[in-house]
Amino acid sequence: MKSFRQLVAESLQRVREIMPWDLEEIVQDNPDVMLLDVREPYEFDAMHIAGSINVPRGILESACEFEYEETVPTLAEARHQDIVVICRSGFRSALAADMMQEMGFENVKSLQTGLRGWNDYEQPLIDRDGSPVDDETAIEYFTPRLRPEQLKKQ
Repeated sequence: MKSFRQLVAESLQRVREIMPWDLEEIVQDNPDVMLLDVREPYEFDAMHIAGSINVPRGILESACEFEYEETVPTLAEARHQDIVVICRSGFRSALAADMMQEMGFENVKSLQTGLRGWNDYEQPLIDRDGSPVDDETAIEYFTPRLRPEQLKKQ
């Protein structure tokens, strides 16, 4: 049996990662880059990078293909386009980028450190209405809150 971290580590052997400062440069140099946020819709609504699209990890594979209710045409047609996959910490995005490569997407990268790192790099985030997210709200959002039952038993 493999753990979540083991699955991510295996994916990272096959996926190219970029840092937040790399993404800042890519966005400036390539306005056609697709920013693909694979978090859940409620996470995306709370805050995301301007210009990104939201396709939750749970429907990614069918969203990448035509003939499904979840199909996102701009994504299904983007097999040759530059794509940066984004999540909260860089783990889900690594898994998603790995799967997309398996599906024939040629230019996929994962944002190492995710939105947490983007925020730490002091880059802007917006909410679902397009309003800027203030630093305190972002810090609160990115602070882990594990309940006792979520902790590993010793």
